[in-house]
Amino acid sequence: MHVLVVHDYGPLGKILLEKLRETHLQVSPLLVSDPASADLKALENWIPEDTDLIVNALWLSDPEAAERDPEGTHKAAFSLPLAIAEFARDRGMALFQLSSCYVFDGRKQSGYITSNPGQPVNELGNWQWECEQALRTLLPRHIILRTGWGLSRFIRKVQKSTASQSALSLPGRCRGQPVTVRDLARVMTAVVLQLDCGAEVWGTYQYAGAEEINLYELGLAIAGLPGIPEGIRVVDDVPEWGQLEPLNTTMICTKIRNTFGIKQQPWRSGLVDELGMAKKPEERGVEKAPAD
Repeated sequence: MHVLVVHDYGPLGKILLEKLRETHLQVSPLLVSDPASADLKALENWIPEDTDLIVNALWLSDPEAAERDPEGTHKAAFSLPLAIAEFARDRGMALFQLSSCYVFDGRKQSGYITSNPGQPVNELGNWQWECEQALRTLLPRHIILRTGWGLSRFIRKVQKSTASQSALSLPGRCRGQPVTVRDLARVMTAVVLQLDCGAEVWGTYQYAGAEEINLYELGLAIAGLPGIPEGIRVVDDVPEWGQLEPLNTTMICTKIRNTFGIKQQPWRSGLVDELGMAKKPEERGVEKAPAD
């Protein structure tokens, strides 16, 4: 099976490519450094004719960034995936698309299952939910994987607070499950390998690290890591960006376990590794595809 990985300069694409290249699969990279400026009419110049599966590893998990750039978010979270889906449909290819827990509004008291409808409360969730619905109509052979919080986003908040020597406000009222980049790449690789075996398991799945936590407690866990200066103050309060966070983004991940045998791994076990990646320049070691 020929797998095309669409990625940016972030660490997910790099790690996913490394994992897939350790398998028997034929793997090609496609670097889209700026999805907002990508020429969607030129897909045939980017995507090899013999591609079987397109893995869109452009992972959007930061609602703050989405609010700052709504036009760019619309392009990256909706227009680009849909253009790829239409291209894939017309050529008999399949698509693996990432989504997130931000498609939910957080009003549910218990964890969300895959069949719960999205009711997003922010720009990121809105376009991801629109993308999900459009993919289900356009392309039967698709995998949609909703992810939990991107752990690195909150590591960066702690680092920024440390640098400015200011208190870090994190809302204890918001609960969910983080996921590390390396764990997400592990899960995506496992799914791709089973698709290569001919498994007809198309549809929507969810994955996040094991253990539900609120954002205030997550901040305390990060602040206690080796390499984080002592004395940082994390307070249970709602910052300005807190309005973008649903109260509950906890997801039930039994479907991906029952279908693919993929078990949730504790996000805490990947904290130190994720912190190490956050300290490195994003571009280091990332291969640029000639098609960009």
